[in-house]
Amino acid sequence: MPKANNVQDIDRPPVQQRGRKATQAILRASLDLAEESGLDAVTVEGIAEHSGIAKTTIYRRWPNVSHILMDAVLSQVNEAAPIEERSTVRETFAVSMKLLIKLYAGRNGKILRALIGRAQVDASLREAIEARWVEPRRRLAREILRSGIRRGEIRPDLDADIVLDVLYGAIDHRLLVPYKNAKLNERFAEEILDAVFGGVTAKPGVS
Repeated sequence: MPKANNVQDIDRPPVQQRGRKATQAILRASLDLAEESGLDAVTVEGIAEHSGIAKTTIYRRWPNVSHILMDAVLSQVNEAAPIEERSTVRETFAVSMKLLIKLYAGRNGKILRALIGRAQVDASLREAIEARWVEPRRRLAREILRSGIRRGEIRPDLDADIVLDVLYGAIDHRLLVPYKNAKLNERFAEEILDAVFGGVTAKPGVS
């Protein structure tokens, strides 16, 4: 068995662990810089300096700053506002929606608003948001609705995508198109849930 050359060789973390730490440093730096100076001021050079990770490493993994920030916000959403099935369909979406609203209230909401604006003129960013963010979460949410239909909680004639558009679209609308008294809070989530589940809940004896 070959000997380690020095103490550093013994203590050196595995390549995968180093890569994970570098990724976290890059994503954290991008969010910090966007919060401090605004999205337009964030550059790969600034992220490299702030994170201590070489520019060449960053460019090997992301095509531009927008994609870095998308992954940074996505990592926050998946960690802080996951879609996880609870005892009922309504409870599942109540928890998910309230966590998402809480996340949107901070810097992630501001960055996301700007990213979605950029995506309207950046096809690659728009496709990445759909493929890596929107659609994976919608797949989970569709299956939760279908489970509710199988259990008899939800009307079987519903279009799952329309239900999701109403539930989450109302939140996204207030994030992206602010207007007077357009508050994003838990009460708003409950009002959406009351309105939607008053119409989608299966009625006894009705098939």
